[in-house]
Amino acid sequence: MTHDHDLVLRPTPAQTEAALNPPPGRNGGDLVVETLAGLGATTVFGLPGQHALGMFDALRRSDLRYVGLRVENNAGFAADAYGRITGEAAPLLLSTGPGALTSLAALQEAAAASAPVLAISSQVPTAGLGGGRHGYLHELPDQAASFRGVVKSVHTARTQSQIPSAIEAAWTSALSAPHGPVWVEIPQDVLLAETAIPVVTGGDAFPEELPPRPELTAVAADLLSKAARPAIIAGGGVVRADASKKLRQLAETLQAPVVTTPGGKGAFPWTHPLSLQSWIEDRHTTDFLEDADVLLVVGSGLGELSSNYHTFKPRGRVVQIEADLGKLESNHPALGIHADARLALQALLETVSEREDPTAPERVRATLAKVAERIAAQELTVEQQVLASVRKALPADSPSFWDMTILAYWAWSAFDAKGPNHMHSAQGAGGLGYAFPAALGAAVADPTRPVLAVSGDGGALYSIAELATARQYGLNVTWLIVDDGGYGILREYMTDTFGEATATELTRPDYVALADSFGVPGVRTTPENLEQDLAKHLASPGPSVVLLPAVLRMFAATHLD
Repeated sequence: MTHDHDLVLRPTPAQTEAALNPPPGRNGGDLVVETLAGLGATTVFGLPGQHALGMFDALRRSDLRYVGLRVENNAGFAADAYGRITGEAAPLLLSTGPGALTSLAALQEAAAASAPVLAISSQVPTAGLGGGRHGYLHELPDQAASFRGVVKSVHTARTQSQIPSAIEAAWTSALSAPHGPVWVEIPQDVLLAETAIPVVTGGDAFPEELPPRPELTAVAADLLSKAARPAIIAGGGVVRADASKKLRQLAETLQAPVVTTPGGKGAFPWTHPLSLQSWIEDRHTTDFLEDADVLLVVGSGLGELSSNYHTFKPRGRVVQIEADLGKLESNHPALGIHADARLALQALLETVSEREDPTAPERVRATLAKVAERIAAQELTVEQQVLASVRKALPADSPSFWDMTILAYWAWSAFDAKGPNHMHSAQGAGGLGYAFPAALGAAVADPTRPVLAVSGDGGALYSIAELATARQYGLNVTWLIVDDGGYGILREYMTDTFGEATATELTRPDYVALADSFGVPGVRTTPENLEQDLAKHLASPGPSVVLLPAVLRMFAATHLD
């Protein structure tokens, strides 16, 4: 009897000849780039550094496209977006110590959003490893320890023969549900030393599937089929699993209203009769979800933003589908199903019974009307006008990337993403500076569509150096900067809490002149002219900046009532 795992792929004569006579002049860095190419990578992001030069030298002997950013954290954001857009593990090449550590905030965002990033860092020479203090440049007692609490998995290669297997294992980890960032580190001397190891000619790294347990989906299907008022919360796991069509089919079969979390934007059609849109930070929506007798939560841990800041208290039965085991039932007791959203939704579709509920669309319309009435009573005309102008100017199939800024907080609730995987923000970890470098990564992934980045002036200053990157590579990104002279949302929080704001005001550079100094065209606009100016720049190839000086206000929160 022959078992699948007994089968061995035998090399062809040409592969044997190449293995016996590898080309001269290769080093450990070549094993890195050859393994990446063998796994299917085509593009790498990063920033060179002294200990990592072996990897970067090897790039010129490969067909991999290198996109270099100016700050490691921004390179991480770009790789994050590339992974979200393509579904591939985006390689991120970094140097030891300060270079590696500077990427931590970006890797935290990738982990929170389940974006596949393959970070490969150099290390001090092998003689300096082990926790001693040898005085090497960039030395840390245990560099990997700084990443273990952030990334999905850590992999180490201490010899050249370990490099292909370590990278393959990391690649598999990054792309197995839940997707996420992974970390590989290789000492400087291992990267620089000449190698006699044969050229890496292929990869055998297949992501592990995460199917649901059938006894659990059987119970879930029974609960949903017999429910009087089922409802669905769709999170980022639906988008990452490319399960939006299955979500729609299930919602229609059950006649179950759907609300999407900020991370799940676009997972369900905005104008569908069963769509509660994304008003999850609203008490009317919270009341609707609490009234459900069976609530299906797909691809969300029901964290702070997805539970109206933990004020959501379900009264009915909760069924939670989640690929991240640590998030399963972490906030509410549930029938927990540890599975990839796509596979779990398919299992439910095969077992649920069709429901008839002519009241569901009307209940959805009534709830959305209450939300609209609440917002209308707050006299936030300019804010709604600005967001509407962005939506009208942005092509329906173009992705957008949003920083932690007031307009983004509006967008989480009120922006129609026009489709899955179209709107992305830093809402996972909540760090500043995400939007523009992430948009650059998306433009690298798909240069056929214009990409929009939205930042406040505070967040823009985190990534202003990447205007040089945008110009160097001619990336098709339009950057909308809303300039209110400070950290606007913190100004609001402090004023509301303490009566006045401290440490929130910023000196304002001339962003249009600054963009011009990088060779990037820019324009100063107004709320009235925003749609026209934004549409014009989005339609023009290459990078551009649209500056909107405006003090926007946030709509009143309901979790404080």
